[in-house]
Order: sequence, then structure tokens, then C-alpha cells
Amino acid sequence: MKNKRLFLILSFLVVVFHVHADDLDDFIRGQMQKRRIPGLSLAIIQDGKILKAQAYGFIDKDGKVPVTTNTLFQAGSVSKSVAAMGALYLVEQNKLFLDENVNVKLKSWKVPDNEFTNEKKVTLRGILSHTTGLTVHGFPGYAVGAKIPSVVQILDGTAPANTPPVRVDFVPGSRWRYSGGGYTVMQQLMVDVTGADFPAFMKKNVLSPLGMKNSTYQQPLPPELAKLTATGHYNNRSLVEGRWHIYPEMAAAGLWTTPSDLARFAISIQNAYAGKPGNVLSQSMTRQMLTDQKNRDGLGVFLQGDSTTLRFGHNGRDEGFDALLTASVDKGKGIVIMINANDNSHMMGRIVDFIADYYHWDGFPVKSKLAAVDVDAKSLTAFEGRYELFNNRMVTFEAESQRLFTLEDGFVDEEFVPVAPNKFTSTDRNVSVIFITDANKNVTGFTLQDNDQHYERTVPRIGPLAHQTNADPDPSRTPKIMTALQAMVKGGKMLEEASGLTLGAKRDFAGGMREPETLKSLTFIHSENVAGRGIKRHESDVSEIVTYQLKSNQPDTYILVHLTSDGLVTDCDLVEK
Repeated sequence: MKNKRLFLILSFLVVVFHVHADDLDDFIRGQMQKRRIPGLSLAIIQDGKILKAQAYGFIDKDGKVPVTTNTLFQAGSVSKSVAAMGALYLVEQNKLFLDENVNVKLKSWKVPDNEFTNEKKVTLRGILSHTTGLTVHGFPGYAVGAKIPSVVQILDGTAPANTPPVRVDFVPGSRWRYSGGGYTVMQQLMVDVTGADFPAFMKKNVLSPLGMKNSTYQQPLPPELAKLTATGHYNNRSLVEGRWHIYPEMAAAGLWTTPSDLARFAISIQNAYAGKPGNVLSQSMTRQMLTDQKNRDGLGVFLQGDSTTLRFGHNGRDEGFDALLTASVDKGKGIVIMINANDNSHMMGRIVDFIADYYHWDGFPVKSKLAAVDVDAKSLTAFEGRYELFNNRMVTFEAESQRLFTLEDGFVDEEFVPVAPNKFTSTDRNVSVIFITDANKNVTGFTLQDNDQHYERTVPRIGPLAHQTNADPDPSRTPKIMTALQAMVKGGKMLEEASGLTLGAKRDFAGGMREPETLKSLTFIHSENVAGRGIKRHESDVSEIVTYQLKSNQPDTYILVHLTSDGLVTDCDLVEK
């Protein structure tokens, strides 16, 4: 009877676990379906160990080859955190020093001195914490088959490099600014100091000791590893040509890995912080790594929470791939998520929140349930539309089922619940929007309230969604706008000689527009007077925004044309809906 009772208890626990696992899996699959994510892989850390490693979906949108937990994804900027461990290892070996001028050890290339480096020099500490003043935010990589530059060519911005030179343009240490260029300087520094190939050094001293057997900084990948990769997809879910890009900027963006391997990396930081033996870094160095240098940035990782809820992590993006790593410092918990798509939504954050809530983790934010009020359908529809969140960054609201949802990349994203007739609060973040109307009860914008950051500001309305139409107040201008847009697509001499464009547009679109590649005709949809709303594009005030349906190489696409008070085109945006 005793054994039978034990068997029944164990059976019950197995059933409960599978119910829980199914709930989590269903949530993740539902999020992927909403966002049309081809494939996702994750690892969950509990009590300093990998509790769950699971893969969902397929290596590409064709849906034939499933993703497995051994499928390789590009880590994007999470590469920086792992590379940082390699640099800090060299510090502990006394081969590098955190506060020494990096030019002392650099051999193949030197950071060019200028007026900003007279008093303060570029240091490894500054590179790791993005406070050196070095330029170049990130890297687009190189298409398969393209000429690949050396690291020195990248640092000097010489052909075939596709990014500007890495230079200091403010006094090191005076402020924070993200710089992938800085980590590329660090890569060359590590190579010059060790005399070793960067992927080989990282494998020997970081990846292999941590058991990251499915990880490599090799760029390009050797054929045997290329077979194990997922295929990258852009934010419109089109395939990356050649399946992925090549990143000679390895320390900044070149790691191929799996969530389980990144979980092992996170666990090693947790263990070293706790003083456990057998890690790449010592306890004291790990504590330096997790100390805020400036702007909640440690040495290679970003920090969240307070002293009792401290977490470390990093996000990553390469062409066609996104990644997220977040882990508690001293509670043995963490999550790694990797997807084979560029996705501008809050999806990965929602998955993190769901997992943290599901396992009742402390130290991770808990979302409270919102009490909704009724809003009549007409009012709800009036709030639909596009708004200028930041300069050249829109947010789009669509109404559905007594809620407002943001659209990102053409897909549903963040849910906003009505908590008052004109106030909606996010279910993802502690953020609310309060819609503003004019004397005629037309919506002109909203007040954005961020209750965590304790600030608010006005966000102006750009116009409605494309299905809302009105009469064209000036049909004669459409051919002129068409000519101006075609010049923006082509760039170069055609743009220089075109009329109907602001000087800022001529300057900033000199190289042409990536999309649409062709522009054949425009069909008027809507016009909105936005004078006085504070919308500015390419250094010109926007007075009117005209929506056209676009006939081009991209079907079912609309274009928002931003006009000045004298009718000049100063910008345009391609949108759906």
C-alpha cells in the first residue's frame, strides 16, 4: 500500500507538471502565432540549473524542418557579454588592465588621438561600459558571398567595410553611449595581446570551460556547423538572403549559440558571484562585472532591479535574429530566448513575465490585473490611428474587443485596457495613454504616462489607419509628390535636381531609399492637418500628412507623406493598414 500510495503521488505530480508545461508551451506558441515568428528556442534557469530547454516552430517560414534545442541562432549583441568575460579573464591574468590606455597594448591598430583624448584616454573599462566616446552603434554584417573586411578595415571604415570609422567624438568617461565599435576595438586588443585567433581564444578560455559546446565565434561558419543553423527573417518575415549575414565584428555581434549554452554562461556568473569554484572569473572580478559603471551598465552586461532584486542581462539583434538573456544575480533564476526573426514587439518580454509569474519568482516584476471600464465602439474607433512617439518613430493603435492594441511590423503587439473613458493602460508595462481632443472632439494626440520612470509627455497624432478615407483637398499636387518620392527612391543626381523636397530630405536621402524599390502610382486615401502638433522630420516642421495607397513592388502597402506648410515633401513612411 505504501508503494502504491507513493506511485499515485508521483503520478499526480507528473500530470500536474505536464499541465503546467502545456500552459507555458501554449502561451509561447500563441505569442509566436500572433507575431508570425518562424522559430523560437529557450532555456529556463531555476536554482542555478537549467530547468527547461525547449524549441518551438521551424528553422524557416516554410515550416519543414523543426527547431531543436541544438539549433544554432545568432546572438547579436549578447555576443558582447560573452566576449566581455574573455576580456575580464585577461585582466585577471594581468595581460590587460581595466583602466589602462588601450593604445598601450594595441599593436595592429591604434585609437586615433584627437582633442577629446587629450586628458582622458580610451580604456577597457570604458569600452565594456559604453563610456569611451567611441562611435558606431552597431553593425549590419555582410551578405554571404560578399567581400569581408579585416577588423582593421572596419575600425578605419575603409573598403570593403560598410560602416564608418570608429573614432572618439566625446571625452571618454563623460557620458554613456552604446558602441559596438568599442567592442570591435576590444576584439583587436584581445587578439594583439594574446596573439591568438579570436574564436580560438574564446573557445579555449570561455566557451569550453563553461560547457558551451554548441557555441562559436567563427565567422563565417564552417560547413558542418552551417547545417545546424536557423534561417534569419526580417521584421516583415521575408528571408535574409543567404540565410544569415557574416559578422567579422565577432566580439560585438558574431556569436552563434543556443539558449542552453547562454544559460550555462549566466549560471557561471551566478556561481562566481556566490564564490563557488570552477568558473572562468573570480568572485571579486564577477562582482566588478555586476557593478553599475554608468547608466545601469556593468562590464559587458546591463543591470536591473535594486540590491535585493538585482538582475543582469543583454538583448541582441543581428540581421534576421533576436535574442534576450536575463538572470538574477543571487537567486539562481534566469531566462534565455532566441528567435529567427527581427521582431520589434514586446513578445519576448511577455514570455519572460509569464515564466516569472508562472514559477512565482521574486525579483522579477509582477503584473497586476487591470479593471476595465466600458468604452463605446465609436469612441474606441476614434482613438485608432498613428502617433509620433519620437522623432521618426511611430506607434499605431488598432481597436478590437473593447481594447486598443499596438501594431508592430504589421502584427498585433501590446494590449491597452481602458481604465477610464479616454485612458488606457498597458498589460505589459506600467505605462498609460490619455487621449487628447480638440474643441471639435477630434483626437489630436495623447499624454504618455510612464509610472515607473515618473514622467509624462504629449505624443501628437499623425493620422488615422488607412481604411479611414476623406476627399483629396488638392488632387493636382499628387503628380508633384510622386515625382519627389521617385527622386527619394533613386537618390543621387535625380534627388539633387528634384523640386518639391526640403533641403533636409535631399541631404538625408542622398543615397536613396531601400524600400520601396519601385514606385509606380499613388491612390489618395486620407489627408490630416497636423500644423502645430510639434511633428518635425528632417529638420522641417510638418503641417500636413497625406496617406496614399502605393502601387509598387510591395503589394498592400501605404505611404505617409509628410509635407511642410509650403507643400514640400520632407519625409515618408511605409505602413500597412
